[in-house]
Amino acid sequence: MTPVNGPLNTKATKTTGEALQGSLVDLINLTLAAKQAHWNLVGKRFRSVHLQLDEVVTAARQYTDDVAERAAALGVSPDGRADTVAGESGFPQVHAGWLKDDDAVAGIVAALGWVIERMRDRIAATDEPDPVTQDLLIQATAELEKQSWMFQAMK
Repeated sequence: MTPVNGPLNTKATKTTGEALQGSLVDLINLTLAAKQAHWNLVGKRFRSVHLQLDEVVTAARQYTDDVAERAAALGVSPDGRADTVAGESGFPQVHAGWLKDDDAVAGIVAALGWVIERMRDRIAATDEPDPVTQDLLIQATAELEKQSWMFQAMK
């Protein structure tokens, strides 16, 4: 059942839908990883890293919603269920338990780098079939790259 008919042809909808679904899964995982680090953070730079992790969470949550709503507008049902996110992700796992500030920074830098690389692939994939989605992915990636820069500066 497809109650929403988007403006794209079938092939463009498939390519764009896959890019959006992959982005959705990665952004949900990034949110969870940053929150896990946020809750378990310890160390001398606790406060600054703790607050910066919240900025990552805020950005990832915003773009999670934007990506899901773009998919819905195209007639693609977004799937952010826990089992889907866990099953479709190759996302780097965050250490369980207390996390030293330096380790949290390194982990978030790695996670952001992983997501950014995949987002850039999706930007390329959506160039022809849907420049509107591409623009959304560019905006999300720009924010993730800004967060990556800020965390790299803490190393």
